Amino acid sequence: MEPKFWQERWARNQIGFHLPEVNPYLQRHWPPLADGAKVLVPLCGKSLDLMWLASQGLRVVGVELSEQAVEAFFSEQNLTPRITERGVFKVYQADSIEIWCGDFFALDAEVLVDCVALYDRAALIALPPLMRAQYTDHLNRWLPIGCQGLLITLDYEQVQKAGPPFAVTGEEVQLLLGEHWGLQVLQEQDILGESWKFVQDGVTRLEERVYQLVKR
Repeated sequence: MEPKFWQERWARNQIGFHLPEVNPYLQRHWPPLADGAKVLVPLCGKSLDLMWLASQGLRVVGVELSEQAVEAFFSEQNLTPRITERGVFKVYQADSIEIWCGDFFALDAEVLVDCVALYDRAALIALPPLMRAQYTDHLNRWLPIGCQGLLITLDYEQVQKAGPPFAVTGEEVQLLLGEHWGLQVLQEQDILGESWKFVQDGVTRLEERVYQLVKR
């Protein structure tokens, strides 16, 4: 999937993946961390989850390809960001939140090695299979030992509906992350009844899973 795909989705306001409230799984399962701990939020969009994480005393580092999404986040939260150029990224920062606008795969150790937490609600499921492998390779390589976090996935019969969001099975999560991360399913829920677009497309099973992650 090319960057143009996501930029066009934002330009057309085709952002059904954006939640108008803080994710309840985040509020229920987020691990306690020290004040000032740095948390990475890949493919963050304009998520309200960023504000919730910051309210917990954390330094939040979001990464987002769409500049429109980044600008919308700060505007909607009534924040005036300081904007700087960092290599190929444009970095927007206000208070304890910074969003790196650019290609996630261009991030290097300088940004990631001191992230002690990871929150992935919409990154892994936004990527097709080959890019999922590239994405997790990046996390496996650069995030430090002891990094904690949450991963939220969807699982359904991919032949019944084209992504994104893509189906990511428990077996694939284990294959992509199991060598480097301790994984525990904290919650699993059937959400087909509240996902009318999936029902309309003929999907017969839709499960959401929340994983606890600890980097080994």
